[in-house]
Amino acid sequence: MKAAENDVNSDPSFLGGSKLNITLHNGKTSGFLSLMGALQFMETDTVAIIGPQTSTMAHVLSHLSNELHVPLLSFMALDPSLSPLQYPFFVQTAPSDLFLMRAIAEMVSFYGWSDVIAVHTDDEGSRNGITTLGDELEERRSKISYKAVLPIDLTHSGSRIRDELGKIQRMESRIIVVNTFPRTGALIFEEAQRLGMIEKGYVWIATTWLSALLDASWPLPTETAKSLRGVLTLRLHTPDSRKKRDFMARWNKLSNGSVGFNVNALYAYDTVWIVAQAIKTLLDSGGNISFSNDTNLMKLEGGALNLAALSIFDQGSQLLKNVLKTKMSGLTGQIQFNSDRSMLQPSYDIINVLDDGFREIGYWSNHSGLSVVPPEPFYHSPPNRSSSNQHLNNVTWPGGTSVTPRGWVFPNNGRKLRIGVPNRASFKDFVQRINGSSNKVQGYCIEIFERAVKLLPYAAPHEFILFGDGIKNPNYNELVNKITTGVFDAVVGDVAIVTKRTRVVDFTQPYIESGLVVIAPVTKLNRNAWAFLRPFTPQMWAVTAAFFIIVGVVIWILEHRINDEFRGPPRRQIMTILWFSFSTMFFSHRENTVSTLGRMVLLIWLFVVLIITSSYTASLTSILTVQQLISPIKGVDTLISSTGRIGFQIGSFAENYMVDELNIAKSRLIPLSSPEEFAAALENGTVSAIVDERPYVDLFLSDYCNFAIRGQEFTRSGWGFAFPRDSPLAVDLSTAILSLSESGQLQKIHDKWLSKSNCSDPQDSQLANSEQLNLHSFWGLFLVCGIVCSIALFIYFGKIVHDFCQHVPEESIDSARTSPSKTLQTFLAFVDEKEEEVKRRVKRKRDDTCSNDHDVSRNRSERIGVVQTPLQC
Repeated sequence: MKAAENDVNSDPSFLGGSKLNITLHNGKTSGFLSLMGALQFMETDTVAIIGPQTSTMAHVLSHLSNELHVPLLSFMALDPSLSPLQYPFFVQTAPSDLFLMRAIAEMVSFYGWSDVIAVHTDDEGSRNGITTLGDELEERRSKISYKAVLPIDLTHSGSRIRDELGKIQRMESRIIVVNTFPRTGALIFEEAQRLGMIEKGYVWIATTWLSALLDASWPLPTETAKSLRGVLTLRLHTPDSRKKRDFMARWNKLSNGSVGFNVNALYAYDTVWIVAQAIKTLLDSGGNISFSNDTNLMKLEGGALNLAALSIFDQGSQLLKNVLKTKMSGLTGQIQFNSDRSMLQPSYDIINVLDDGFREIGYWSNHSGLSVVPPEPFYHSPPNRSSSNQHLNNVTWPGGTSVTPRGWVFPNNGRKLRIGVPNRASFKDFVQRINGSSNKVQGYCIEIFERAVKLLPYAAPHEFILFGDGIKNPNYNELVNKITTGVFDAVVGDVAIVTKRTRVVDFTQPYIESGLVVIAPVTKLNRNAWAFLRPFTPQMWAVTAAFFIIVGVVIWILEHRINDEFRGPPRRQIMTILWFSFSTMFFSHRENTVSTLGRMVLLIWLFVVLIITSSYTASLTSILTVQQLISPIKGVDTLISSTGRIGFQIGSFAENYMVDELNIAKSRLIPLSSPEEFAAALENGTVSAIVDERPYVDLFLSDYCNFAIRGQEFTRSGWGFAFPRDSPLAVDLSTAILSLSESGQLQKIHDKWLSKSNCSDPQDSQLANSEQLNLHSFWGLFLVCGIVCSIALFIYFGKIVHDFCQHVPEESIDSARTSPSKTLQTFLAFVDEKEEEVKRRVKRKRDDTCSNDHDVSRNRSERIGVVQTPLQC
């Protein structure tokens, strides 16, 4: 700061002949002494205050600055809660800790961690910084699971540090962020070293206090340096420049070798220049510096304190505006304030502490996020915060490993995981108590969980705790909610993954597919001689037969005038129509017997027939090979439109789903508790159908053969194990479940517990659910065929009308004009006449006309004695 003062005053004309005078006061980290020093400054008509170093004093002195209109500039009190709305005369001349905490949160997200422990001293700056970190982590679906708060006073802090670190050592998370002062931070790491916490598996991230300590005091004492191996820290980034290099060359002389160079020196130097530039702008604009009495303080005159000596800086507001308009190049780079008073382009170096020093592994900027190159080149392009664009170099972690730690371990607190298990009253193949014991359970779900736990890379001791009385099935929503209240650490059982539950807990990968289905009583459909009619509905049969006739008539119309097969007595022509339409499958053998238009129609009809035939064949095959079951209940749509009562299993989410999603009246729903009740209610008509999850239904149908699934599953979900939100156990168990699936173990467990059947293949009833083929499925094909027939007829009749006008004798037309009925009779006679006969008649008429013309010409030639050349007709 004195170097900056000297540089400003080296040019007497810079401040118009005035000099900048910086008076220093050492508050010795005491809030009281800092306040007294500030009051003394104000008695001497001070125009600006630089400092303090702590956010606690910044909060106090900001009130003084607001009252006396004296700008307060600090490059170290970077508490994010120091709002310009509350403290308008306070200005942070270095990036706020908001950006520091954002950088740490993005590092946590980059490495895939989700749970963080925060260690901080109980002062406003450290506390508010950790609060901001929690907000930033929450935006990235991470959290602070524990805050270890340490006293500011170091007199008895050793035991307190040990106690807090002992608690952390027994916790799950291994990501620890330390936000404190250099002396306290050094003690924390030395104690952690003694407790074995600077070892493999731990991640330590220190805020800028550590980078300042490293820059100012390296090499550190051996014990301190040893305790910092593998730690990550951040340093405010300042771009390389000639100004910066020149100043660093002056540093040893300026500090007399008492302290190493650190980034705070650069910000201190630039802060002085910010004030100097603001004063210069004030003076250059014709302003002067004056003070006036504070009427509020004058009223307090008479006490021991000389408050009346404190004066208001009349030009304070203008000087503040000039400060905020600063735009210059300093030792820290480009100095400029955004509209919210934050510094332009905040960025940090990310540092990894090693055995023999420390190295930069990357950078963070608010513009581009994490990178391995300095952020300046990115400022010229739009921000790109995509995950693929975030990079950091390799890190040497505590314990000397280069493998990124998982970030958590199973807590070593001597307590087993409390696993909630539904105490089912029915379908006990999934979960059941063993021999009336209080905590021993077995079943399909339990065996999958135990197999998955064995695949974890660590021990996970646990105990099962039954939930429910065993007389009726428990409410599964209540069971899952016990996780959020801390009663259970997890829930294992036949728990469906539904939206409502995923809002409060995390589930593993599903270990079995599930979904709601409808089961209803069915009647076996006996086979008989008319079974071949079942694939089509009556409407479909009628339309198909009609189109056979229509296509035959169209072919007859197109071929009647040109094809002898379509002529003759009416009976013969009717037989020909039927033969051509029903023998379409053999069209390729008779393609030369019809015209081009006829071929087009027959080809399209052939296409339609082939598709319909293949569908019919497939449906008929299933009818003849699968036991057919019929029921008035076709699926969930039938239930919704009907008024019958519907059963559901007690404890299942099916009840809420039908009421909330399907809008089925609750009065229609009947709770049932066991497979026996299912069967009895369906048989005696208490309910018309039951809605339940597919695994239960499959197990039920394996013993009860007079019922079947109707329709398809109308929800898609699965069963999983439930854990607290963001629990890493849920992730690791999901991986274990996938391994069980890939190795075939899941299927073996399923076959062991659930593959039992006293009935025919349950797939039979599912096939029976297929409905008859109806017109709705094929109307497009019939439409295409109808359009082609219409086009062919249009072309044909256009040609007929043209031929009629060209070839019918004029006398026939003249006579027909006198009567419309005769015109129609003439036209129909022409249409019915074979085309070859029309052509022969026209040719004969043309020949006769030509012959007559030749005779007339010859007679004329004989009269005049000219030899006539024979006329070519």
